[in-house]
Amino acid sequence: MDQTEDTKTISIDDFLNVDIRVGTIIEAEDFPQARKPAYKLKIDFGDDIGVKKTSAQITVHYTADSLVGRQVLAVVNFPPRQIGPFMSEVLTLGLSDTNGDIVLLKPDLAVPNGGRMH
Repeated sequence: MDQTEDTKTISIDDFLNVDIRVGTIIEAEDFPQARKPAYKLKIDFGDDIGVKKTSAQITVHYTADSLVGRQVLAVVNFPPRQIGPFMSEVLTLGLSDTNGDIVLLKPDLAVPNGGRMH
């Protein structure tokens, strides 16, 4: 595989510093103040991390109701980020489909909340 301008080589230590955990969405609601259509989410990452808030531009493929109970992957060790009137505490991970709309990353099978990606 050739390295392209879009990729950057990092060390394994750099990668291990990114704390990616699994959590279950326990609440999802519209975020009308966002510049692009988005939801405000509350995600339960288990006892050690607890419940964290985030916003996600995932309204094309998901309804707020369909998100509740879904496990997702998120970076939990970025600093909080102000998004309009909302403080986002984690970065929920997803991939762009062919139209550029986000599809969430999730485990194939249910795993305990708070589990760290290896």
